[in-house]
Amino acid sequence: MKAFVFPGQGAQFPGMGKSLYESNPEAKALFEKANEILGFRITDIMFDGTEEELKQTKVTQPAIFLHSVVLAKTTPDFAPDMVAGHSLGEFSALVANGTLAFEDGLKLVYQRALAMQEACEINPSTMAAILGLADEKVEEICAEFTDEIVVPANYNCPGQLVISGSNKGIEIACEKMKAAGAKRALPLPVGGAFHSPLMEPAREKLQKAIEATHFSNPICPVYQNVSTTAVSDVAEIKKNLIAQLTAPVKWTQSVQNMVKDGAIQFVECGPGKVLQGLVKKIHSEAEVSGL
Repeated sequence: MKAFVFPGQGAQFPGMGKSLYESNPEAKALFEKANEILGFRITDIMFDGTEEELKQTKVTQPAIFLHSVVLAKTTPDFAPDMVAGHSLGEFSALVANGTLAFEDGLKLVYQRALAMQEACEINPSTMAAILGLADEKVEEICAEFTDEIVVPANYNCPGQLVISGSNKGIEIACEKMKAAGAKRALPLPVGGAFHSPLMEPAREKLQKAIEATHFSNPICPVYQNVSTTAVSDVAEIKKNLIAQLTAPVKWTQSVQNMVKDGAIQFVECGPGKVLQGLVKKIHSEAEVSGL
């Protein structure tokens, strides 16, 4: 069985999507439609912008979504047996499996990006990658915090867990993780504490937008970050998508469940190769490739 997986924030790079735009008329039409919907030429930033310009959450998220979805929509015989996306990538996955229309997916991603940027301004906060420490130990250290917010945010692969929380909390947590034997505890260059309770203001805004959007029955199941299992029920997809902003991304567990359900090939659909690397670390026998 073939699984298509879609990357999240961090996969962007200057020039992303340019060759696709120039070589494929269908891709060009979708990119131009996106410029129209967003009200600014995001393609100019994607194709010719600097790394700094691309790094703004309100640009990054729609840019990665666009690159991923346009790739899926212009791939001949695109027929996934299952899909999954890492954080923001879940929206790309839901367009790819027919749950969301392209236009609705893009509008939701842009609203999500703006709401997250606003939440970051309300609560200055950050994230850090903890390498070489068992998930259970990371969870245990996070649970010790009472005055500061520190939570597990991204279960990327065994031995790589990203934590999220207040600036002070993350600083103290990094020291504790190193003292407990972590190989590295790296603060990440992100705008805020994604997938933590500090994203609650963004979750509330996004909930209204999601509830007002039409969701269709998917052509194949999506393995969502919150549930980690195959989901095809529209009401459940919505519920998990709303919960996602303040809940951890359980990528390790999602890939393990996809393998258990028969996935042999994993195709990364979008910029970069991050997910291909993570899938290999989770299940070394998986066949991985990119579009």
